Amino acid sequence: MRPSRSGRRPGRSGAREAILEAARARFARNGFDQTSIRAIAGDAGVDPALVHHYFGTKRQLFAAMAQLPIDPEKPLSTILEAPIEQLGATILREVVEVWDSPAGPGLVAVLRSMLAGGDMSMARMFILEVVLERVRLRIATPEDDARARIGLVASQMMGILVARKLVGVEPIASMPGPELVAAVGPTLQRYLTGPVEFG
Repeated sequence: MRPSRSGRRPGRSGAREAILEAARARFARNGFDQTSIRAIAGDAGVDPALVHHYFGTKRQLFAAMAQLPIDPEKPLSTILEAPIEQLGATILREVVEVWDSPAGPGLVAVLRSMLAGGDMSMARMFILEVVLERVRLRIATPEDDARARIGLVASQMMGILVARKLVGVEPIASMPGPELVAAVGPTLQRYLTGPVEFG
């Protein structure tokens, strides 16, 4: 049953802001996977169809809420369509292309703001739940839920981001994308599907 709200329902001019506010609160409270478009719409006092009209998918809504300068669906679709044995290189290639694109500085600024502002839960949610969760589901097995593997991938990707875009560690900072993918892609692939000892 949808909770009752005091006051009048937002008009169309204020609906977008109400949806973003409700999404921010829901994502912070429940995480990405446990938040639904229907619940956000209920909190905002609008029809779920209006949420889809303004923002599209839940991932696109998250990107708008976090003020990301990219639509995460395009690189994610390319990653998810890649053969399992090419996942490591594909993830790194897609991410590096975004970082090195005109949208890159805005994305780095958002992530820097999350980290500097102490909003670790939002940064962690974006990396693990929005970007890498569907990759985890592709490689998970009954014996291995792949959470540790995805954590290793996330740590490697964040290290490259810091070295390439925040600190400027050479030659990583100026290395052409294909060279970086060739150097690091096999490591990511081993984390994803290769032998990894966890104790």
